[in-house]
Amino acid sequence: MEARESGEMYLETIYILSKKGAVRKIDVSKAMGYAKPSVTRGISLLEDRGLVTVDGNGSILLTAEGKKEAKKIYERHTVLTKMFTALGVDEKTAADDACRIEHYISDTAFKAIKKHFEKFSK
Repeated sequence: MEARESGEMYLETIYILSKKGAVRKIDVSKAMGYAKPSVTRGISLLEDRGLVTVDGNGSILLTAEGKKEAKKIYERHTVLTKMFTALGVDEKTAADDACRIEHYISDTAFKAIKKHFEKFSK
């Protein structure tokens, strides 16, 4: 997995988990199926980039920039998944394919797809 894709997966996972409350490394580890040392390394890289902080209780918090990036990734995932299912793709395949595509699609292409999908899904 490319470093950018990996970082984005961590951000998206933290964002989703944070909707339910505090997020700790063990939560990320369980959600992603990664070993805790791998998560520790991934979180450290996100900290270095200023996308997350870890407080004294071990809770992982998205910075303003981290939250902005995580929301962007999550939106791509949800829009692409909905689009694929609307085209008749089963839910699991749609989500899996959206997950792969969300990390590589340009902002320009995504905006065009989103605009087209919203126009025709009304």
